[in-house]
Amino acid sequence: MGVKVVKFGGSSLADADQIRKAAAIIKSDADRRYVVPSAPGKRSSSDVKITDMLYACYEKASLGEDFTEDFGRIKARYNEIIASLGVGISLDEEFDRIQANLASAGREYAASRGEYLNGIVIAAYLGFTFIDAADVIVFSDEGMMLRHETVAKLRERLKGVTHAVIPGFYGKSVSGVVRTFSRGGSDVTGSLVARAVHAAVYENWTDVSGILVADPRVVKDPVVIPVITYKELRELSYMGFSVLHEDAIFPVRTAGIPINIRNTNAPEDAGTMIIPDSDAVDEPVRTITGIAGKKGFVAINMEKGMMNSEIGFVRDVLNVFAELGINVEHMPSGIDTLSIIADSESLKGKEEQLLSALRKAVEPDHLEIEPDIAMLAVVGRGMRKTRGTAARIFAALAHGRINVKMIDQGSSELNVIVGVNEHDLHQAIRYIYDVFVLSTL
Repeated sequence: MGVKVVKFGGSSLADADQIRKAAAIIKSDADRRYVVPSAPGKRSSSDVKITDMLYACYEKASLGEDFTEDFGRIKARYNEIIASLGVGISLDEEFDRIQANLASAGREYAASRGEYLNGIVIAAYLGFTFIDAADVIVFSDEGMMLRHETVAKLRERLKGVTHAVIPGFYGKSVSGVVRTFSRGGSDVTGSLVARAVHAAVYENWTDVSGILVADPRVVKDPVVIPVITYKELRELSYMGFSVLHEDAIFPVRTAGIPINIRNTNAPEDAGTMIIPDSDAVDEPVRTITGIAGKKGFVAINMEKGMMNSEIGFVRDVLNVFAELGINVEHMPSGIDTLSIIADSESLKGKEEQLLSALRKAVEPDHLEIEPDIAMLAVVGRGMRKTRGTAARIFAALAHGRINVKMIDQGSSELNVIVGVNEHDLHQAIRYIYDVFVLSTL
């Protein structure tokens, strides 16, 4: 098939047993040649991630407090993994170096050491070359990842290296300071490595068997999405789908490399394939691909007679929002009505100022702020070829006696966005799931 880059999350590498599972997955396919590990995650719900343990050590070190006992638990965790795996290495020198540098090297350095140490262990266990991410992942001094420089460095370093482990989550600035991505940043490292080696696929191994159609906290046992396009994922991510670090999409998307979300604990499951273009696969089984919702919006509703004939009305309204630094999310309108949907956080403390500025700018007949709005996105590439999709969505909401505050559909026919009261959001998702998914099972 071609080279595969495989990234394993913290839950997939939480202890020696999990690392053995990951190693078996890697060795079962000769194409899996480049491995991006996270730091060991939780072994149980009451456990603590290595990264969080390192943060705690740094906080004490930065205050001049003794963190020997706390760091001892980190050492014990890694030594337990090494002993159980039977790897003939010692991390004692690394431990001493980290303890000595913890306070002076900074919080990001401290956080990155979990991936660094785990990378050394896993490389030794697999017999792969270990490559320190600080040598190949480049950040600006301001903390921005430099993609072109990084890809160039990765290609140069990996030239002639057939199998390697590159820890995720961190890199180094041009001036030599260790920097990290935000949480989940190992996804980004994997994506960059996949781009650099022209991978056939980027496999992201975690503790779920792919991306679910809906949030399992809202819908009981939602089904897995077998195939989703980057565009669909983007629409769902905007509404809170937290599958991948959002910066992990771009490097592979622009190169046309698919991402496969897989389950370390159920490697026989196909998972979800994230693809650049829907033309690459057969038609979807279901009309919709996913459902997602997000709370925390407000609607600014205004009415004005003959609004539609007033040239520049919408421009003047949007200028007010821009001047106050309030981002406009959606803008449904009628002949004499206009609603602006905005994030409630961006509006906080500016309500009276906004109303005053709008009255001055466009002199509306009626103006109000309606709080507690939730936005629900129904996304699917199958919509454009299926008649009556919108009708089925609103029939489902009507059946649930859910009042619709707003409707918006993009010209791509990829999604329908509906505004509802926050207290109705979860029920709305369940009714739509029942109509579009349960009915097809």
